[in-house]
Amino acid sequence: MAQKVGLDLVEVAPNQTPPVCRIMDYGRFKYIQGKKKKESQKASRAASRAKEVRLSPVTSENDLESKIRTVRKLLYQGAKVRVLVRFRGRQRAHPEIAMQVLRKVAEGLSDDAKMERPPQMEGRAISIVLSPIPGLKNRIKKPNTEAEITV
Repeated sequence: MAQKVGLDLVEVAPNQTPPVCRIMDYGRFKYIQGKKKKESQKASRAASRAKEVRLSPVTSENDLESKIRTVRKLLYQGAKVRVLVRFRGRQRAHPEIAMQVLRKVAEGLSDDAKMERPPQMEGRAISIVLSPIPGLKNRIKKPNTEAEITV
C-alpha cells in the first residue's frame, strides 16, 4: 500500500502487540521532529537567560551609575542579572566595601528588581542575583531627570 501511494511504511510503536506501523513521508516526519526539538531547546535557553555585570570595590560613582543603567536595560529585557564585585590582592581584607557597592546597586534598582539571592562570597568575589519584578516589560520607562525631559 505504501509503495502504491509513494510513501514509507514506518514502525511507530515496535514494543506494542501487534507492532504499530504508519504510512507516511519519513523525511518530512524527521524534518518536523527536528523543528520541534530546536524550538524546545530555544525555549529552554530563553528561560535560563542570566546575565552578569562585574564591578570593583573601588568603582567610582559615575561608573556605578553607568553599570546600574546597564543592569536596568537587562532587567527590562526580562533577564536575571548577577552583579559581581571581584576582589584583587588585598581588597579581600575589606569585604564591607564590596557590600556597600552591592547595596548601592540594589537600592538604585529597587523599583525595577527584587533581590533573588542575598550577597554571597564566592571565591574572590561577592555577588547578588537580581530578577525583574513581574510586569516590568509592560511598564513605560519614565524619564527620571530634567536633562532627559529636555532632550
